[in-house]
Amino acid sequence: MRNDTRVLYNAYLQQLAQLHGVSDVTTKFTAAPSVAQTLETRIQESSAFLSAINVFGVSEQSGEKIGIGIDGTIASTTDTTLKDREPRDPSGLDNRGYTCTQTNFDTGIRYQKLDQWAKFKDFQARIRDAIIKAQALNRIMIGWNGTSRAATSNSATNPLLQDVNVGWLQKMRLENAARVLHEVVDGSGKIQIGAGKDFENIDALVISMVNEFIEPWYQEDTDLVVICGRQLLADKYFPIINRTQAPTEMLAADIVTSQKRIGNLPAVRVPHFPANGLLVTRLDNLSLYWQECATQPH
Repeated sequence: MRNDTRVLYNAYLQQLAQLHGVSDVTTKFTAAPSVAQTLETRIQESSAFLSAINVFGVSEQSGEKIGIGIDGTIASTTDTTLKDREPRDPSGLDNRGYTCTQTNFDTGIRYQKLDQWAKFKDFQARIRDAIIKAQALNRIMIGWNGTSRAATSNSATNPLLQDVNVGWLQKMRLENAARVLHEVVDGSGKIQIGAGKDFENIDALVISMVNEFIEPWYQEDTDLVVICGRQLLADKYFPIINRTQAPTEMLAADIVTSQKRIGNLPAVRVPHFPANGLLVTRLDNLSLYWQECATQPH
């Protein structure tokens, strides 16, 4: 590390110490609550996807889920001469909750890169933003690909962070398997799409998912989207893009590909989502929990 870089880096460490109210940030300490909240906000704001879902700071390591969805109807009529009115809880609370487990975001930036960044006035912001972006992308990767939590994870054998924590899709498989479709023919372990197969096309599959796996009061929700893998989106739209088109057809093709829809739902691409997967949901049906007063930089 060059001497001028060392000066800037030491100033960065001093700024962190001042923010956290500690004398030395090179040893383990608990992040100040306000700083931890600011960090979480910046992580969320660094990603359009994380900004669209729920991110909750909680005081307890585990507990009931916080998000309140509408799980049924409350409108009714009652002849009060015969019986009392009966209130109903529409919030959809169930026994599925959350558990926060330790996740390490150990980050190292080489001296050579720090020397390059030292040329810029936003040196401290560059370090901060690089760490924030990496954390945001890793959280999304775990959310889609995490299947378990190992005592010591192994990124060589689990490059998609499958062993860091249980993600949203795995949580569905474990706790809500009735709404997960992984095969049509028993024992096949696959869903086939094409002429004469399980579904004629991807649109038919999504329509079937909505009709068969989503409760009636959610089916008409205009906030429903289909999160889809890169490969499935390419299978649907690449033939349109790749076809030789007359000038009069090009505008129509541009409209179709710029307003991507599958099964009449908006198609959403999210980093690290399984290439051949589909998820029909509201984005605010997904939640990420972090425990307050448990962030320990070192």
